[in-house]
Amino acid sequence: MLAFFGLIAVIGPWIAPFDPDARSTDLMEGPSGKHWLGTTHLGQDIFSQLLVGTRSIILVGVVAGVLATVVAVLVGVTSGYLSGPGAETMSAISNVFLVIPALPLIIIVSSVMPHSGDLMVALIIGMISWAWGARVLRAQTLSLRRRDFVVAAKATGESTFRVVVFEILPNLTAIIASSFIGTVMYAVMTEISLAFIGIPGMSPWNWGVILYWAQTQQALGLGAWWWFVPAGLAIALLGTALSLVNFGIDEIVNPRLRTAGRDLKTPAGRIRMRPGFTPVVRTTPVAVPATPVVKEGAAR
Repeated sequence: MLAFFGLIAVIGPWIAPFDPDARSTDLMEGPSGKHWLGTTHLGQDIFSQLLVGTRSIILVGVVAGVLATVVAVLVGVTSGYLSGPGAETMSAISNVFLVIPALPLIIIVSSVMPHSGDLMVALIIGMISWAWGARVLRAQTLSLRRRDFVVAAKATGESTFRVVVFEILPNLTAIIASSFIGTVMYAVMTEISLAFIGIPGMSPWNWGVILYWAQTQQALGLGAWWWFVPAGLAIALLGTALSLVNFGIDEIVNPRLRTAGRDLKTPAGRIRMRPGFTPVVRTTPVAVPATPVVKEGAAR
């Protein structure tokens, strides 16, 4: 599903049957062979608007997610593994960025720079939404740096860079992936929200713009379901795809979830694997020594 949206983001403007801004005499028509998802009150093709608007959504989500994840890993892992004033300063900066509201800041920047574009919106979202992931990574790194394998690597003379990259980061894969997916979803919903409330400075067409015009022209009251249902369904499917990818990554890196739902074949029979439970199978009987019975008089 995610690959499908990525493909549409790349080739959507090329395969759109109409110009999303082009007007026609087909006003408020439902889905037909000519207009697959119907038309707007100006005769604009909604299917073309949906295809063209996908690129803006994916661009903002990916750029913001990559930027926020990179900053979160650098700040979180560094402040968690190292100690001293530098680590405490990084932790304090994370706390400051946690309370900065992203939506009002983007509105202010869009008002000051009306032609900022989607890239500027993505950069603002990425530079503001990294703090939560950094805090989680810092807490996990504080726990990992005291583990036996990290202490053993340091005792053998491994450099700090090698210990962090080869010993700590592989154990943070699930958290890093979850942080990236969460930031992408947050960036997508933020851009759609900004477009829905009519904030300028973004691409002329994305899914939020479609919903904005549908709400402005009372599409629900007119019964024009084709105007808002496809965009809403696309948002729901993209969120579902991102969530499924997150669950899949978690199953790959988590040994307890890796075999979830599978049957384990043992000489004693089949064992149904469940997340959170590690079965222990005894293949050979173990003789338990009998406990000697001591009489009360002898014990005294």
